[in-house]
Amino acid sequence: MRITVFTFLLTVLMVRGADLSQTEFPLWEGKVPGQKGDGPRDIPTLKPYWSKKPTGAAMVICPGGGYGGLAGHEGKGYADWLITKGIDCFVLKYRLGSAGYRHPIMLGDVSRAIRTVRANATAWKIDSSRIGVIGSSAGGHLTSTIVAHFDMGNAKGDKVDRVSSRPDLAILCYPVITLGQFTHQGSKRNLLGDNPSAELVKLLSNELQVKKNSPPCFIWHTWEDRVVPVENSLLFASALRKQGVRVVLHVYENGRHGIGLGGRDHSKLHPWTRDLLFWFKERKFLE
Repeated sequence: MRITVFTFLLTVLMVRGADLSQTEFPLWEGKVPGQKGDGPRDIPTLKPYWSKKPTGAAMVICPGGGYGGLAGHEGKGYADWLITKGIDCFVLKYRLGSAGYRHPIMLGDVSRAIRTVRANATAWKIDSSRIGVIGSSAGGHLTSTIVAHFDMGNAKGDKVDRVSSRPDLAILCYPVITLGQFTHQGSKRNLLGDNPSAELVKLLSNELQVKKNSPPCFIWHTWEDRVVPVENSLLFASALRKQGVRVVLHVYENGRHGIGLGGRDHSKLHPWTRDLLFWFKERKFLE
């Protein structure tokens, strides 16, 4: 039987700090906005991974997969590493184009995920001003979408919807950004369908939608990425800088698309992980 949000929150309230089970829980009680069916792919969820030495920082993780699937090494793989650094993690299972969903469903799912963590920050011993989001490939596009299209909450909504969906920082790993010349066509099709309007393409080309109060971003890509061209990251970094948003951009020469951490052995990680930890300390996200 699927655990309810209420039951999960009670469990967390009673045993936070113990060895909590990594129990996946739904983002909404009952009917989900825009829900098409009753299968697992119709129910967006969060799966928590609790740090044994929490610092108060938290991360919502958006795996890649071209809006058609969810890559485990960019979800659980990241969480397993980040919790060793004191960051509580929440892997988002968002709805996909391969299950018949289109924008704005995915934006709604990541917004609700960030709001859920922030609304329960006190109970979960999380600092509500240190909630980040990380995404890779199409998950990077979803991350750039919340960077550009967050809101400060809906006063008429429930407890969760009343809080801000703005992440305090964002990490984008070899992201899809534009839906124009340098896009990944499969991600674009799964997100918007076969014949999206020019207005919709512009709206979700997130290099065109950055705000002055978008959160600071850490972006990395590889020069030889043949699936999602590095121009995506270059465009987004330039757009952030034009808006006065703090941004760090690392372009590494070598590495295929989708390399994630770079290896399962946490002692042999890709240099982006080292650079990210340095940035976390610069931004006081970690001590």
